[in-house]
Amino acid sequence: MATKSGVIVKSSTIADLLGRSNRLGSDPRNTNYAGGNTSACGEVVDPVTGKPIEVMWVKGSGGDLGTLTEAGLSVLRLDRMRGLVDVFRGEEHDDEMVAAFSYCLHGTGGATPSIDTAMHGLIGLAHVDHLHPDSGIALATAADGPELTRRCFGETVVWVPWRRPGFALALDIAEIQRSNPQAIGCVLGGHGITAWGSTSKECEANSEHIIGTAERFINENGRPDPFGAVLPGYEPLPEEERYALAARLAPVIRGMASTDRRMVGHLTDSNVVLDFLSRERHRELAALGTSCPDHFLRTKVRPMVLDLPPSSPVEGIEARLHELHEEYRTEYAAYYTRWATPQSPPMRGADPAIVLVPGVGMFSFGANKQTARVAGEFYLNAINVMHGAEALSTYDPISEQEKFRIEYWALEEAKLQRMPAPKRHAGRVALVTGGGSGIGKATAETLVRDGAVVVIADRDIEAALAVAEQLGGPDVAVAVETDVTDEVAVHSMVAAAALAFGGVDLVVNNAGLSISQPL
Repeated sequence: MATKSGVIVKSSTIADLLGRSNRLGSDPRNTNYAGGNTSACGEVVDPVTGKPIEVMWVKGSGGDLGTLTEAGLSVLRLDRMRGLVDVFRGEEHDDEMVAAFSYCLHGTGGATPSIDTAMHGLIGLAHVDHLHPDSGIALATAADGPELTRRCFGETVVWVPWRRPGFALALDIAEIQRSNPQAIGCVLGGHGITAWGSTSKECEANSEHIIGTAERFINENGRPDPFGAVLPGYEPLPEEERYALAARLAPVIRGMASTDRRMVGHLTDSNVVLDFLSRERHRELAALGTSCPDHFLRTKVRPMVLDLPPSSPVEGIEARLHELHEEYRTEYAAYYTRWATPQSPPMRGADPAIVLVPGVGMFSFGANKQTARVAGEFYLNAINVMHGAEALSTYDPISEQEKFRIEYWALEEAKLQRMPAPKRHAGRVALVTGGGSGIGKATAETLVRDGAVVVIADRDIEAALAVAEQLGGPDVAVAVETDVTDEVAVHSMVAAAALAFGGVDLVVNNAGLSISQPL
């Protein structure tokens, strides 16, 4: 597991941890993008003393389980990690413990430890998984979650009341694990699950057991229509009509979502989203907001929801969206004012990250396409959570005050401040005609380097597809077959840009012939 010089080499412990992480992270029902963390403990040789020491490999801050590599692991000495218990000054000092993790690191390199590091280090078993599965969060956000957890698992999985992630929560979980030796894991109120095991295989099996058992329990015991009956007129539009209306509304909605800073859009019209928006309780439940911290840090506390059927006149829909946007900004500012303290960071922006349009789908927004897409994926998870919680009980997310404490947490603000400055064209959508080759291709490459997302339009669709793939695929560039001499094709090109990214900001008209003539 280590060389005589103490350099950590690839070992069966690390290989098993990475394999487990990648398998769990590959299924969005288990955990969301960049959410959750896994760990393993083992022995290495201390290069200073030459003696064996116990260390913990744990997924670091910001990494994604599905693609985790050894470089994404933090490596900490367990004796130092556990020694922090003696200097912890209480939950109000949780933030300072993250900085203390740096003094527990073993060796150089590796990822920055996350806020959940202590959860892994203080549990007295060698392998730990912390995940955010839809089925587990459904139990965690049900009004009678403790009783449902007992009914679902008996004594093998224990309820842990809500506490903000951090050292204090880690102590709670460690105590519950010690007091319940029969337990294989716990449900974290309002948040997710944690599982443990003596081996990597046992830990993974325990995680899968908790997730699968909760899913079966919901399916076998839940109401079939927790979102209520279908609202007449709110059914999904036929696909062609749906995309036509989405293309018309996307630039309008993106403009609203970009009031404070430029945003890129993403459209989700999955059956889960469309069914939710067709039901009589969708506005009531959406107003309660999401609960899992990983969710609302991407989606904001609650979405903006259009309260008109899709058959309404388009002009009326646009006018109502503008009214709702003003209301949303006013309400968000009031939310900030209600809970801000003198130590809170400034308000980061009052525009919605999620906009729900019945019959059409969900528009999600972020600083780039990938962030916008992931925000939509997280709200899809939130819909599944609400469905499960309401099927069994009543959806009861964490309080608004607790949401604010996390959204405007000093640690979250510090993470945002460490992000690189946006590039020149970040948040902009560029449309390049003749982008499949030559000057058009080179222009698209420059725009992407400067942070833009790009629509590659060309008569040669194969060339356009190749360029789009080369530039990074759908999160960066999409290809559209277009003959710029055909008015219908040009309209379709603009609609494709709206559906892919939310609109068009820059047009590079490269296709055709440039003829030099006197004016």
